[in-house]
Amino acid sequence: MIALRKVLSEGVEPFPAQRYRLANGLLLIHQYIPAVPVVTVDVWVKAGAALEPEPWSGMAHFLEHMIFKGTRRLAPGAFDQMIESRGGVTNAATSHDYAHYFISTAAVDLPETLPHLADLLLNATIPDDEFELERDVVLEEIRQSFDDPDGLGFQVLMSTLYAQHPYGRAVLGDATKLREHSPQEMRWFHQAHYQPENMTVVVVGDVTWEQTLELVGNAFETFPQRADCPRPAQKVEPPLTGIRRQVLELPRLGLARLMLGWAGPGAESLRHAYGLDLLSVLLASGRTSRLVRELREERHLVQDITSGFSLQRDSSLFTITAWLDPEHLDQVEAIIGDRLSELAAVPVPQLELSRYQRTLRNDYAFSSETASQLAGLYGYYSTIAQPELAVAYPRVISSYTPDELQHLAEQYLSPLRYAAVVLQPS
Repeated sequence: MIALRKVLSEGVEPFPAQRYRLANGLLLIHQYIPAVPVVTVDVWVKAGAALEPEPWSGMAHFLEHMIFKGTRRLAPGAFDQMIESRGGVTNAATSHDYAHYFISTAAVDLPETLPHLADLLLNATIPDDEFELERDVVLEEIRQSFDDPDGLGFQVLMSTLYAQHPYGRAVLGDATKLREHSPQEMRWFHQAHYQPENMTVVVVGDVTWEQTLELVGNAFETFPQRADCPRPAQKVEPPLTGIRRQVLELPRLGLARLMLGWAGPGAESLRHAYGLDLLSVLLASGRTSRLVRELREERHLVQDITSGFSLQRDSSLFTITAWLDPEHLDQVEAIIGDRLSELAAVPVPQLELSRYQRTLRNDYAFSSETASQLAGLYGYYSTIAQPELAVAYPRVISSYTPDELQHLAEQYLSPLRYAAVVLQPS
């Protein structure tokens, strides 16, 4: 955690929200924004797919569905109807690192809506009959995921890159194992992980701190009785010693896909991780980025090429994906390798570096304008690291030097050690 503390200690920007830990361990983050009479409540839980024991594959995502199936006080569907009838919105999502649930509603409706959201999260009954019905919905999601070539390829890339870590398993789960889940197992998972020390409640909008503290303190006071739940086996991810490759032949596939992936540092080395984000946009984000300009605009070897970076708690993910004719696969992969070697050998020109630093600072500004965006930002960082780091990103991005980026490319983006997935027409 030394690198994480270093990012905090170097900072000069104040955290614009107020944070407070309740006596039961729950973390509350609040920011008062009176410009519009709207409030977002976003509840983040450290209960993602990475916490599932392998036989319970898909449990965290399935539970996200079942949370909305009611409590002893709320019938299935009643919560959605209450929010939507007041013009509000509600939704949820699950990843490997977290599950989160949010509502955006008129400020005047918050005293009624927030307690019901807490009731769902803390007191979900997970009815047997609703469990069976919703399982079919999740199984259909899994079936549909196999009809999406890009989604299928990405999941194969994850399982290839993360051979041991739970990040290699699909968040949706395995259909065979999902059929074996029982409502009682899900209740154990819920009661084990939906506890105050694993939860952050973020409230952003036109509501005062005093009102927020009272509402959240009352609504999130009584948690379910803890249950024991199997934990995933802790396995050490073996380092890549070469290229791990998977080739899939798919019917009715027009363009081939070349998907390359590298595992980077997690939240404990945030500065290194942010540097990979900068390298990502420099390589393949927009017409002037290096790989897009050469491979698409000048040499016409790909229809499109993009690079992606995802910050995760244990290990960040760096990807390059190209859509292209199958006969160009080997040539394009070789060129990408050459360009990565150049990044590790030659510092990025300062003018080019400054352009992409500005791009990422602008992207950050545009993605943190609304109450819902801010609530999501604070909750995400609270879950994988510390909430104060949510506002450090622009400063850290601005501080990179060409030499530092060169060292990061050499350390993390080896052209000799990565995972590769090729999708081509059968």
